[in-house]
Amino acid sequence: MTMPKTMQFARQFAAAAALACVVIAPLQAETFAERAAPCLACHGEKGQSETPEIPSLGGQPAPYLLIQLYLFREKQRGVEIMNDVTKGFTDDDLRLFSDNLAKLPPPPPPPSDTPDAARIASGSALITQHRCNNCHSLDLSGRENVPRIAAQREDYLVKTLREYKNNTRHGYDAAMAEVLAPVTDAQIVDLAYAIARFR
Repeated sequence: MTMPKTMQFARQFAAAAALACVVIAPLQAETFAERAAPCLACHGEKGQSETPEIPSLGGQPAPYLLIQLYLFREKQRGVEIMNDVTKGFTDDDLRLFSDNLAKLPPPPPPPSDTPDAARIASGSALITQHRCNNCHSLDLSGRENVPRIAAQREDYLVKTLREYKNNTRHGYDAAMAEVLAPVTDAQIVDLAYAIARFR
């Protein structure tokens, strides 16, 4: 006795669905913490980077992180390791990572290292002169699609500001290149010094 075609199809579909569940189950079983572990190996276990020229992610606004992850996935920002990490991300993954990373605590300012008062004064004047505290908020904590820069790694800030200045860091907003056009390299160094120690 032959089985009706609809029943054969139903059984084949059920078998295929069961196989798919077996294959997908390990991926779904992986927690966010497990998926994020490679990210935090570079960016810091609690979102506070201890790796030269790698930014701290703690306290960054979720919309900013979402945009950056999207740019990496689409290779509109070219950082090979980040392009590789995000190439298989779905839109849901982008949201999951940005929302969860934004919950990490912001980095504290560097330990009291008796900062150079003249450099702090110079950097603070530059923050006001170039309106860093307009876009990045008065406390430099960022908002929406604008990053937190307060207490960010000093070496990362220098690197990033230089990249904006020489137009090798392509972002979604040309404002940074415009702002940095009149800023000298010595001023970039003082800006980064003051921002990294911003309290």
